[in-house]
Amino acid sequence: MTRRHKWGNVITERDGMKFHSIKEAAYYDILKTAQAGGYVSFFLRQVPFHLPGNVTYICDFLVFYLDGTAQVIDVKGKRTPAYIKNKKMVEALYPVKIEER
Repeated sequence: MTRRHKWGNVITERDGMKFHSIKEAAYYDILKTAQAGGYVSFFLRQVPFHLPGNVTYICDFLVFYLDGTAQVIDVKGKRTPAYIKNKKMVEALYPVKIEER
């Protein structure tokens, strides 16, 4: 069963897991293919970053590559003001750059 969110995204299921949008589920499929092809070592979903003021930013994917590097991925349809603010805080407090897809 699919349900629409206020921004128009459709909750989608893959491999028994729920994703916030069709676009996020499609990126999950890409990561699974990259992992099977030996380009990605492994990846995590919904990784929290704790911010001041009891705020938690949750990225969509944390991807680990074979060369030991990692990449924080956020699959976005709409960049909300809250997202932009939290992204800036995460990048200021943690040694990461959030890549948007």
